[in-house]
Amino acid sequence: MKVFCSWSGGKESCLACYKAIQEGHEIASLLTMVTTTGNYTRSHRVSRELLVAQSQAVGIPLYQRRASWDTYEREFTRALTSFKRKGIEGGVFGDLRLDEHREWVERVCGAAGIIPLIPLWGAGYNDLLRQFLGAGFEATIVAIRSDMMDVNWLGKRIDKSSIEYMEKNGIDLCGEGGEYHTLVIDGPLFRERIAIGETMITRRGNILFLKVLSFELRGKNEQ
Repeated sequence: MKVFCSWSGGKESCLACYKAIQEGHEIASLLTMVTTTGNYTRSHRVSRELLVAQSQAVGIPLYQRRASWDTYEREFTRALTSFKRKGIEGGVFGDLRLDEHREWVERVCGAAGIIPLIPLWGAGYNDLLRQFLGAGFEATIVAIRSDMMDVNWLGKRIDKSSIEYMEKNGIDLCGEGGEYHTLVIDGPLFRERIAIGETMITRRGNILFLKVLSFELRGKNEQ
């Protein structure tokens, strides 16, 4: 089936996209909702430039649509309606187990006549992270809740030691409570990897963000 993938740039959306491809679906487009200025993703503050770099690295076109929180659902539904007119039949989402998220996905997809695909739904968090790493994906932590995680987590890679630390300290392994968010920089979907250069830390309330000031796409064998 020809589908789009709801794309945050993070680990769940990337793994869901990967699984959909393994199941035989054709990913025609990535869809990301961005701020009204168009500079960042609505939730994770990933820059437009990084999203474009990911799209280039995986070789899938990126469609970005601007929205405020008040207009988010309306603009998302309009994006899906546009996809439907172009022959896209389904949408891939990286939701895990929050019922309100699934209900929202099913509602907006139903309004646009799109079939929702949620390949990660109900899987164990530990299992998902180990699948993600086992497939060869690399992800960097780019946002944290400062009341739950130390600033030193920003810029760290998700790896076996990260999982063990979070398990021991009661941190949700997949960040379902907003504990952290990631940026995927390499993996089996990627033809090139994203090398992060200079960064800085910014804050919005109790959320700290790793703002990437410079990066480049590199070949798989480049250091």
